[in-house]
Amino acid sequence: MTDTTTSSATPASSLEKTISLKLSVEKINAEVEKRLKKVARTARMPGFRPGKVPMKMVVQNYGPQVHSEVLNDEIGRTFSEEVQKQDLRVAGQPRIEAAKDAADDAFEFNAIFEVFPEVKFGDFATLEIEKTVVEVSDTEVDKTIEILRKQRASFAEVDRGSEEEDKVTLDFVGKIDDVPFDGGTAEDFSFVIGKGQMLPEFEAAAKSLKTGEQKTFDLAFPADYHGKDVAGKTAQFTITIKKVEGPQLPELNEAFAVAMGIADGSLDKLRDDVRVNLSREVSNRTKAQTKEAVMNALLKVAEFDVPKALIQTETTELASRARQDLKARGMQNVEEIQLPEDIFTAQAERRVRLGLIVSDLVKDNNLQAKPEQVRAFIEEQAQSYENPAEVMQWYFQDRARLADVEAVILEDNVVEFALGKSKVTEKKLSFDELMGNK
Repeated sequence: MTDTTTSSATPASSLEKTISLKLSVEKINAEVEKRLKKVARTARMPGFRPGKVPMKMVVQNYGPQVHSEVLNDEIGRTFSEEVQKQDLRVAGQPRIEAAKDAADDAFEFNAIFEVFPEVKFGDFATLEIEKTVVEVSDTEVDKTIEILRKQRASFAEVDRGSEEEDKVTLDFVGKIDDVPFDGGTAEDFSFVIGKGQMLPEFEAAAKSLKTGEQKTFDLAFPADYHGKDVAGKTAQFTITIKKVEGPQLPELNEAFAVAMGIADGSLDKLRDDVRVNLSREVSNRTKAQTKEAVMNALLKVAEFDVPKALIQTETTELASRARQDLKARGMQNVEEIQLPEDIFTAQAERRVRLGLIVSDLVKDNNLQAKPEQVRAFIEEQAQSYENPAEVMQWYFQDRARLADVEAVILEDNVVEFALGKSKVTEKKLSFDELMGNK
């Protein structure tokens, strides 16, 4: 008797296929008997020495489990053989269903599964893609150096009302319904106005006050405030200014350059260093925006059905990541939170669709990461560290890290391929627009 036969049933989608599996009862039973004899050699049961348990009791205790294992193994082996024979690329795990009206001498099953689609690409020349372009000018370099100066500012007492970026030291007393509350009172408390360290109402009340001045004001705590005892309630605060200090920026001189890591104190080298770092950040951000534009275009030029099994797997993964993110943010009892997986379905389908598109483009156009690209990428990344050689060694000694680099380069290759075959227009942004400052 033939152990396996194949047939196709009416598919539920263009990607769904069915393979019928017919397994010999005689062959399955022979394998079960063989495995049970092996189990019997070491089986332990009360009242018997190891390996001396009667075969009848071994069959009684282990027979169903062993039979199930043999059946599953044979189904898997037979399914794999049939898939290879028909040259099918299976997407996801098959669903195994027992066939109706099976013969007495055979176990019959239907393996229902999806296959990877054939991705059909349209004309890339019809695609219009915007490539983000941003210039790093002297203005951006000057602004960044000014930010670095402000980050290293010291404070000196001033005789005037407090202003933005001033540091104020004060005492405060807070009450709700004329009753002080935990955390509502402090002495010699300091903060910098405009840094968002305090609630807006608190900062606004402290602004413009001089040393020795006092003010009373109402403050409404947000409903989601981290202090649960006061969240959603309105408190009355009285503040007394003890000291107002204005920022004193370090001079832009050799000493500042040395403090910023320029050994010889050259301001020109400092500017060059800042420009290189800004250019690197701009490059990363513009590449990310251009890549997003390319991926959106690829979704329009490629036509195919997406395996539901892959969408489901990706949906489950996205839901799992969301839970992990909530846990990392300190949320309690994350496992009990109900996250409907369907809220991730659209994102999951997009990710799967793009993955299949990229995979086909890479395979058909030899866009894999080349060794010289990998080395150049790592060398560039290493230059921003104090010891580039150590960083390069860190990458090259771990295959998983290299795989991550290769994945980035592979996507970059796909982006360049698409740009080279499409109509590209430059989308010019200012530095501030790119960085989200406008």
